[in-house]
Amino acid sequence: MLKDAKAFSGFSVDDVPAATRFYGETLGLDVTEADGFLRLHLGSGADVLVYPKADHAPATFTILNFPVDDIEPAVDGLAARGVRFETGEVAGLRTDERGIVRGGGPLIAWFKDPAGNWLSVLQDDA
Repeated sequence: MLKDAKAFSGFSVDDVPAATRFYGETLGLDVTEADGFLRLHLGSGADVLVYPKADHAPATFTILNFPVDDIEPAVDGLAARGVRFETGEVAGLRTDERGIVRGGGPLIAWFKDPAGNWLSVLQDDA
C-alpha cells in the first residue's frame, strides 16, 4: 500500500534558525526553510524535515549518519568549521583523541547539532 510513497524522515529542534545555520553553513548541506520548517536535502536524494518543538528533547540515538570515503579528513574539516566531536566513551565504545571509534565496526565519529541531537560521520568501506 505504501510501497511507492515518497517517505521521508524528520526530527525536532528547539531553534530552527540555529539549525539552518548549522546544517547549511557548518555542515554544508543544501537546506530550504519555509513556514517555520527546515528541509535538509541530502546527497542521497532524500529530504529530512526539521521542525520546531517547544518542548524539544534531544534524540538519544543517532538521527543522521553521513558516510564518507575517509573519516580523518572529514573529522578534521568539520572540526575546523566548529563541530565538536564526542570523545571518551560514546555509546559504550572508546574514541581516540579526535573522537573516532576504531574497532568493533566501521570507523565512526559522533557529534551533536545545536539542539543536542546525535549525528555521525562514518567511513564507508563498501
